Parts: sequence; C-alpha cells; structure tokens
Amino acid sequence: MPVVSLLDNDFYKFTMQHAVVKLFPQACVKYRFINRGRHAFPDGFALELQKAVNSMRLLALAGDEKRFLAETCPYLDPIYLDFLQGYRFDPAEVQISQTGSDLEVHISGYWYRTILWEVPILSLISELFYRLTGQPEPAADDVQIPAAHKIGKYAELGVKIAEFGTRRRHSYRVHDLVVATLEQQDVSAFIGTSNVHLAMKYGTKPIGTHAHEWFMFHAGKYGYTMANHTGLQNWVRVYRGDLGIALSDTFTSENFFAQFDRMFAKLFDGVRHDSGDPLAFADRTIAHYRQFNIDPRSKTIIFSDALNVEKVSRIADYCRGKIGISFGIGTNFTNDVGLPPMNIVIKLTDVQPLGGHWTEVVKLSDEHNKYTGSAAAISLARQVLQLD
Repeated sequence: MPVVSLLDNDFYKFTMQHAVVKLFPQACVKYRFINRGRHAFPDGFALELQKAVNSMRLLALAGDEKRFLAETCPYLDPIYLDFLQGYRFDPAEVQISQTGSDLEVHISGYWYRTILWEVPILSLISELFYRLTGQPEPAADDVQIPAAHKIGKYAELGVKIAEFGTRRRHSYRVHDLVVATLEQQDVSAFIGTSNVHLAMKYGTKPIGTHAHEWFMFHAGKYGYTMANHTGLQNWVRVYRGDLGIALSDTFTSENFFAQFDRMFAKLFDGVRHDSGDPLAFADRTIAHYRQFNIDPRSKTIIFSDALNVEKVSRIADYCRGKIGISFGIGTNFTNDVGLPPMNIVIKLTDVQPLGGHWTEVVKLSDEHNKYTGSAAAISLARQVLQLD
C-alpha cells in the first residue's frame, strides 16, 4: 500500500515548504508521533510501516503534476516547482520503533525537507492499522452513499465545504471514493480538497494555507511573544496577500487576537478555527473586526474542528448574516465507515533555526487536551504569554 504520488499530501505542506525554502533554508526541526487515542498496535506494525516509508523514496513530481501546480497556484515560484521536481523523500529522516503495542515515530532533519513527512505517515499509520488488525475494507456503496448524503445536507444548509481528511483517512481507496463522490454531486457546496493529488485527479481546487508548525517554529526562533506576529508577517512577505486565511489557535486565540492588529485584520481574508467553542470564537472574531471598523461580512471564518452535519448546521445558523463562513470536514468524510476513527497526530517538538542548540516548542490550543510539548515547556510558554 505505497503512497501513490508526491502530491498525495495536504496543500498547506507545500505552501509552507515553499515559504521555508525562501526564508529558512538553514533551519532544522524534529517531529514526534503522538498516539492520542492510545491505540494498541499489533505485532510487526513498525516493520510494515518502515517498508511503506522506505517505498516513498521512489516518489517524484511528474511533469503533469508540475504543470497542475504552475497553472493552479501562480503564487508558487517557478524555482520552487523546479526544486519540488527534484525533491525525494529520504527515509533516513524517519526513525520508527515498537515496544509491545506502543509505536514510536520520530522525524528529524532540515525543515524544508522533513516538512512533507507528517501527513503521508499519518495516513499510512491509519490505513495499516485497519489492515493489520483485520478490519474489513468497506464496500464502495458504504463510502459513496453516506458521502453523497452529507454533501446534499450541506447544500441544503447553503454552506461551502472543503474536504480535509488526508491525515486520518481509513485508506487511500476510501479517500478517493469520497472525493470522487463529492465532485460528482450536482451541488454548490463542495469547493475543493486539501489533498493536492486528488484535487488534480478530480479537477477541483487544492485548499489550505499554513498549519500550527508555522507559528511553533516562529516561537522557537523569535520567542513566544512575537510568534504570531512574525509568523503572519513572514507569510505576507512570501504570499503578498494570497492564501489569506490565518490559523488562530497555536498559542490560544486570546494571544492570536492580541497580535492580529488592524493591518493583519485588513490584509488577511479571514481566520481558521481549530479548537474551542466555535460560537464563542465567532463572537470574538466579529467583535475584533468591528473594533477596527471592518465589516465582518467581508471576512471569513473557516471552521475545521471535528465537524459533522449537526455541528455545521449549528454554527451556520448562529453565524449566518454576521460573518462569512466555510467549513473543512476531515475524518467525518474519509473515515466514517463504521469503525472507530484513529486519534493520532504528528507534531513539531524542537527547532534549530540557525544551528547550535535545540529549542523545544509547544502548541497551546483553546482546548487543553490538544496541548503538545512537555509540562515544563508548556508552563513556561503560558507564563511568558501571561495565560495563567
């Protein structure tokens, strides 16, 4: 079950990689797999995962894939696309081990190289887990009928939906069936997918901007008090107003809005919500725009936190007419096949911006159970940011 394409990855990995190549080519980083769901991995799992990771060294950007990126994403520099055409995964950057039912995965190396590992490794872990624990592969109808039903419901709600489910999909086959179904439906709701390979395959739009690691790195390089500000500023340096949705909860939305000043509020198209109460976040975002005399209806919140039809309906009813809204649906599309979805992540843990010592980094979401980092590092970050 090898990864089928270099582009079988989330779009924001490529947009961040583009920015890293331009701004931080010397930076090194470390990532670690976090088994939030405490899943018990069967004997031999690490060996099978290693085989799949090793096979990724053969992936290369094809000519038609490069043309797709050039035509669809004009903000990606030609020199970056040339770099990506020459890029190859190096399995030596990934260390995989298993003790009993516990799986360890660590990634380390230059940030511009290692940034592409996270999403495909998570998708491989998820697909291998179901296969090696003897779970049956769902029939096509059991994937396509629910997906068609859901996108129909979203169309009835009058909302815009993007598919965000690469990382914890049941399998590549299920993911492919879902995106094919969404694209084939005669509805206005589906606007694209975060998976670049499937966006190209089905002629839809690749969706994404940046992830938590972008701001986590900036915290390690510039300090927590400047992380959001310098992260946003550097994003603007690279994209000049394109890809204008800002992620809000790397160090709590409270800290984000304190640094999301008039310039950023005017320049960015909107913000992404990924943790905490979505309705409270909507109220805070609307109030923030109003204090700068910006009409919230000219801006957008993209909600992306564990969404389903019921939650989207509640958010849409609350926000309609107050601010623009859109939704990124992940696991509820790509791993809704009657089996418990996996709760797994890979997160940045340490950064080395210019050589020398390593600096531990953390994530402080609006939900404490989504924090990452050691207790000591989390405590220090909260103290520095005056969140206690």
